[in-house]
Amino acid sequence: MSDVAQTPTGTVLRPAGSPEGTGIGDYREWLAREQGKEFSSFDEMWRWSVAEPEEYWTSIWDHFGVRGDYERVFGSTAMPGAQWFPGSTLNYAEHMVGSLDDPGSDADRVAIVARSQTREPIELTFGELREQVGAARAGLVRLGVGRGDRVAGYLPHVPEAIVVFLAAASLGAIWSACAPEFGARSVVDRLGQVEPSVLVAVASYRYGNKVIDQREELATITAGLPSVRHVVALDYGDHPVTDTVADALSWSDFLSEPGPPTFDAVPFDHPLYVLFSSGTTGLPKAIVHGHGGILLEHLRLHGLDLDSRPGDRVLWFTTTAWAMWNITISALLRGAALVLLDGNPLHPDLNAQWALAAETGATLMGVSPGYIMSCRKEGVVPQRWPELRQIGTTGAPLPPEAFDWIYEHLGPDVLLNPISGGTDVCSGFVGGGPWRPVYRGEMSGPGLGLDVAAFDEAGNPVVGQLGELVVRAPLPSMPVGFWNDTDGSRYREAYFDLFPGIWRHGDWVIFTERGSCVITGRSDATLNRGGVRLGTAEFYSVVEDVPEVADSLVVHIEDTAGGGSGDLLLFVALTPGTELDDDLRSRIAGRLRRELSPRHVPDLIAAVPAVPRTLTGKKLEKPVKQVLQGRAADEVISADAVTGADAVGAYVEAVRARG
Repeated sequence: MSDVAQTPTGTVLRPAGSPEGTGIGDYREWLAREQGKEFSSFDEMWRWSVAEPEEYWTSIWDHFGVRGDYERVFGSTAMPGAQWFPGSTLNYAEHMVGSLDDPGSDADRVAIVARSQTREPIELTFGELREQVGAARAGLVRLGVGRGDRVAGYLPHVPEAIVVFLAAASLGAIWSACAPEFGARSVVDRLGQVEPSVLVAVASYRYGNKVIDQREELATITAGLPSVRHVVALDYGDHPVTDTVADALSWSDFLSEPGPPTFDAVPFDHPLYVLFSSGTTGLPKAIVHGHGGILLEHLRLHGLDLDSRPGDRVLWFTTTAWAMWNITISALLRGAALVLLDGNPLHPDLNAQWALAAETGATLMGVSPGYIMSCRKEGVVPQRWPELRQIGTTGAPLPPEAFDWIYEHLGPDVLLNPISGGTDVCSGFVGGGPWRPVYRGEMSGPGLGLDVAAFDEAGNPVVGQLGELVVRAPLPSMPVGFWNDTDGSRYREAYFDLFPGIWRHGDWVIFTERGSCVITGRSDATLNRGGVRLGTAEFYSVVEDVPEVADSLVVHIEDTAGGGSGDLLLFVALTPGTELDDDLRSRIAGRLRRELSPRHVPDLIAAVPAVPRTLTGKKLEKPVKQVLQGRAADEVISADAVTGADAVGAYVEAVRARG
């Protein structure tokens, strides 16, 4: 391990870079030239952005050249129910397809680089993307799709998914998608809520060397969605959709009417797409996002924090079911190209994503914290490539050791930018950027225009201690609402139940005096040990650094009757050929005691076959806890929406064996 690994959390691993030549540098120069505002640091700019939200969001609209007129920023700033740019009209998709004023200016610039384990590579230029979106729009019109209708995809991360989504958005139709690895029940639970009239689907794909036949699943899905009038077949893989839906329209027939794309202007908060919560239990929340809110927030995120620029290439492994799909493809707003990867991201080995990024010259590569830690544990040494400027991470807290590994192998000039947000806002609340320092084990802090803080139980802002992550002012990509939540009660209950008028996100966070922060886990899975709140992220960082531990999950069962400290239960999935003996238990406990505290030593350490996770990789801490407290597994875990659900019985048996 390098000397960097010995530095404490909070150490500056990369000083704040110069803004010159970056997206935020261009924005800073624009503010000085157009508005007479001079900022000497990011922190100074952030303070202005939250103190003067109307000035700030006006500047985002004007600087990034949003096509549409407006009279004022806010009709209301109340939360929930903030009204943004009342009376304005625009279209998100119009901003995604490159130049319409001068179509020849970027016609030959690459927009999409697609790699797949199912078929040969594909590349699309911005000119070709525009043509396909125009043809797909015409295809949807022939199928009777209009404003407000729903178009759904049962699709992998392929160019066609982006094309049909943008075509639907161009009409003011509403998009929703599920990835084909979802089981039929999960798909119907999600898409059935929005009642799509058109479904674009595959019936097969390859995952590594394995053929995944989804024809039976597709038959169940189409039977469970009576609203679907037309199925468009993307014959992708070894089995055609027409084996299941005989009258499905082929993709080539769907695109048979060429023509330039047109874009219908819609109100700022007109629904763009419906995203779904993880749905580990019950029906997933159907979260409605609007054209204007997503456009402004993704321009900010890509233009300032992620520093996406024309000609860049962005690779961030995702699926169509995860909000990162929606976030990542918005790099097109900045003229950057997308690098798509469909299939097993670990095939043929752990180095696969690094190799693809180097091959395609990715300037921004997004990876999961778990992937970085697996590479670290397995001794992977990624090659360096000259185009790389930034590594992004999200989905879970990034351990300090992952920071060490990135800078040890990719060098000091790369910006490591962990971000944290959620499907709820389809963006990030906190993260970093090229004009901000990188602190070991921390995120640099809130983004511009984001009034984010930590609150204690009484609703007071706190610094240097755990608190609920809250947002004290509206963000344009906060949901328009939940689908079919006519009175807004589910929406209010989800985010505004604890602190009236304040968005409570459900994460535990610690803000430092310098404004940086650490997300320690979900607040509904907090470990309250002897009155001291503990986040779960620090557990996993220590436990999963033990060579024999492949994965882990920790829960705390409170002593509600006796007033004691309760039971802290740690479950470990071990590497092949490893047994959990007294020596390994002692080493795990010793590490937790030394590196965290005696309060972190579990009352039980048990081996389990797997850690159940959502399909986006989040550990099912709360559902497992509920099962251990006596709930039936099928009441709190939707097996179709998670991996490792069949391992939950081992958790119960381990606790029973302990007595």
